[in-house]
Parts: sequence; structure tokens; C-alpha cells
Amino acid sequence: MTATPSASPPATWTGARPPLAAGCWRVDPDQSYAAFDARIAGGPVRGSLPLAGQVLIGQPAGESSAWLTARARCLSTGSAVLDGLLTGPGFLDSGAYPEITFRTGRLTSVPAGWRATGQLQVKSAEHALACQLGLAPASRQPEDPGVTVISRWALDARWVTRQRIPGLRRHITMTCSITLSPAS
Repeated sequence: MTATPSASPPATWTGARPPLAAGCWRVDPDQSYAAFDARIAGGPVRGSLPLAGQVLIGQPAGESSAWLTARARCLSTGSAVLDGLLTGPGFLDSGAYPEITFRTGRLTSVPAGWRATGQLQVKSAEHALACQLGLAPASRQPEDPGVTVISRWALDARWVTRQRIPGLRRHITMTCSITLSPAS
């Protein structure tokens, strides 16, 4: 079962930034998603895509990397008709381009948390993307070594389609919640 995006992601740690332990981390596809908020024809549209992938944390953190994948056909808004339009040839074209990927080029520690820069591939085009990351415990259990990474950023609708879609605003607000667990 895939996690359903909540109205608000988990609260991030307060105080000193927790270190991410060096090593290989697995993206939990049952708990990780990219959620979006857009306006089409004056109305709000919300949806999500489950995420999978892996993260390698190096020492120092600048030697870290991440690879995230979303299957375009798994987009869900709660409306089969809207899902079909968004995954169809006029927008994501999931038949021809089944995956959306993000791979980091750099992870840096900044005063507000972490910053990831890398390449977002939508369809056959890559786009430079930088996003701030917040960290939160994956669960309330102190023995749980997992961590949830929260990221918010804006997707330019022109990265997805050159077709004019009436009422679609150019910027689509994205929130990613990525739950990591140590890879075995």
C-alpha cells in the first residue's frame, strides 16, 4: 500500500541538524511520494506519485548521491478521468515516457538543513533543479534508524508539455516526502 500524502508532512527536527549516517539508504516506496498542487481552469488539483530509489550518504556529505524514480502511470488525483488526461499523450505521455527521475549532483549542508542540486528528467528532457531538504524522524520509535526527507519546490509546467492547457498555471507546487531506511 502506498502512503497517502497528508495535509502536512511530519515536523522536522528542531535544534541542531541530525547527521545522516554514511552508507546506502533505500527509499521506501510504500511511504514515499511526490505530491503536487496545481490550478487548472481556476480549480485546485491535487495528486501524487509514489517514489522509489536509493541514497548514498558519503563522508563528507558533498560526496553523497541520490536517485529517485516515479512511474508516470501511477499518478493519482482521485479522478480516473483527470488521471487519464494527465498521464496521456497531451501531458506526461506515460506510454512513451514511463519514468520521471531525479538524480543529485551535489548534497550540501546549509544553515536551514540540506540543499540538493541535480537533474530532473521529465519525458526526454533534463532540467537543473535545486531544492531545500528538511529531515524528520521516520517514526516516533527511538530505535527506528529511518529518516524522512521533506522537500518543497516548483515544477515549471513547460517542462512537461509545450501544449497550451487552458487554465493551467505555469508553476506547479511540489512536496516530496521520502522515507529512507538503511539498505540491507
